[in-house]
Amino acid sequence: MAGFISQESIDEVAARTDIVQVISEYVPLTQRGNDFSGCCPFHHEKTPSFHVSADKKLYHCFGCGVGGTVFNFVMEMEKITFPAAIEMLAKKAGVQLHYTDSGNQAYKEDPDAKLKEEIIALYNRTANLFNYMLTQTEAGNFALEYIMKRGITKETVEKFKLGYSPSDRKFLHRFLVKKNFSPEFLAKTGLFSKKYPDFAFFSDRLMFPIFDRKGDVVAMGGRFLRGDAEKSPKYLNSGDLIQYKKGSTLYAFNFAKQSIRENKRVIFCEGYMDCIAYHQCGIQYAVAPLGTALTEEQIVMVKPFVDCIYLSFDSDGAGQKATKRAILMCRNAGISVKVINLSGGKDPAEIMLKYGPEALTKVINDAILDNDYLLSKLLEIYPKDSPEGKSKACLEFFSYLDVLQSDVQREACLENLCQAYEIDLEAARKDYSNRERLTRNIRQNTGATQYSPEKPQQEKIRVTAELRAVITAVSNNADYFNKMSQEISLEELTDSQAKALFIIMDECSKNGSFSVSNILNRCESEEMKRLIIQSMDEYSSNVGKAVSDSILLIKRNALERKCQAILQEMRRLEKSPVPEDMENVKKLLQQKMDLDRQIALMKG
Repeated sequence: MAGFISQESIDEVAARTDIVQVISEYVPLTQRGNDFSGCCPFHHEKTPSFHVSADKKLYHCFGCGVGGTVFNFVMEMEKITFPAAIEMLAKKAGVQLHYTDSGNQAYKEDPDAKLKEEIIALYNRTANLFNYMLTQTEAGNFALEYIMKRGITKETVEKFKLGYSPSDRKFLHRFLVKKNFSPEFLAKTGLFSKKYPDFAFFSDRLMFPIFDRKGDVVAMGGRFLRGDAEKSPKYLNSGDLIQYKKGSTLYAFNFAKQSIRENKRVIFCEGYMDCIAYHQCGIQYAVAPLGTALTEEQIVMVKPFVDCIYLSFDSDGAGQKATKRAILMCRNAGISVKVINLSGGKDPAEIMLKYGPEALTKVINDAILDNDYLLSKLLEIYPKDSPEGKSKACLEFFSYLDVLQSDVQREACLENLCQAYEIDLEAARKDYSNRERLTRNIRQNTGATQYSPEKPQQEKIRVTAELRAVITAVSNNADYFNKMSQEISLEELTDSQAKALFIIMDECSKNGSFSVSNILNRCESEEMKRLIIQSMDEYSSNVGKAVSDSILLIKRNALERKCQAILQEMRRLEKSPVPEDMENVKKLLQQKMDLDRQIALMKG
């Protein structure tokens, strides 16, 4: 398999993919007439402005302006390339992709797709092997006993495919080579040491397979159980791999996603065992970041389905820091937050073991609002009877106020701060207005940094009259473009973006695949796609008139350019005394007069 995905294959995938079904896996949709609507997964909103058209095979948010085809949606939600999105949807639709030796670079197959599939298959196989070693062998018996002592049942062991990696670091390599896996391939999988290729990365550890959203094993985590604790980290986790990015994966999301949708909430846990304990107690909407701090990509994964995020991190210094940072990130994404207080045990597994499943349900019900949590922690650090303590507490709390979406909520939280620290509300408002200067001074004095969400830069396209005219012709009815292409030619366009779009439309028209979806799939510029979708909204009620006006505008502009060219030539010839040139001036003058009459008629 080599080269580029053929355009015919892309069109077939687009035609056979139900955009409503695909998007509903990520966003709860409600049918309204012929369209479907829901809350946008790309920005915070309470009133749905995100719309999906089954007929046009497009999505569009009237709130933030995003939109496109099913390929665009999958690319954004899964954080994958365009070819990878095609391949993913082709597999779902049962379409056999065909490849050519040439084509648009954007359509080139993912060169790593086959390798990813082979590695994922190996990880699934390895997880089964480790599970067997844990549950069926004497070597793994001590690890199984540890799990059972922590209250984890055999059913849970099987559900999460927990395992044991043998202490013999060469065992896994020997086993897989005997199964006809080449050493060259195994070296690419992340399962073995880079320095010693036949040494397993994980050995003598309790293993936690990490699943993707589809339920395939894509990575591993291993817990240290015995030996010299000072020489081995407690947890050893797969790093970023060709098939796995830890910052955009959540542990147990494949098990939790349905419950997250149903309960409209999610629990972010500290680690594997915490998450497993919640699930065993029937709290199925728990997930965990993977060996790293919570990321914005992980929040995006759950955002379309939740009204509130619950944070269940440790109560130590590192856990408190992680909780504060997570609160700011979740609030910045427009999601309410509650914090779980794990009283009665050091982690959910211990609470479950000591007091039973009902105790974990209770700690969730007793979770406190994030602003109350932050204020309680500030009162522990900064004394309220100290002017300096009051000032520092305010500045730290201001970073929380900054990420709140509601002015009313921001004012209420500021009042809570003033009550807790016995501060005059008006004075606090003044300090909040000057927070940037005050915070900058604090940072300069302490070297402290705060969480600040990055705002991605977007490409800008200058929308000329020509480009707007061509964009207007993009609709589900090929007759509109046929009318335009019959009356104007590519040479009559001067705007490069307009020309590029005209060519795409012409190609779609000639091969019988003219539709907004297919045109958008051929556009490389995300900004161009946005402009096309926005234009459809603007002219949805009278596309025919808009197209006619656009054709008239392009032809008039072309005629005016011809007039300017004639005038320049006439001026050049008038400088010459040669009779032949003067005769040519007369002919040019007649041509210009004819063009002026045509332009006047167009202006009507």
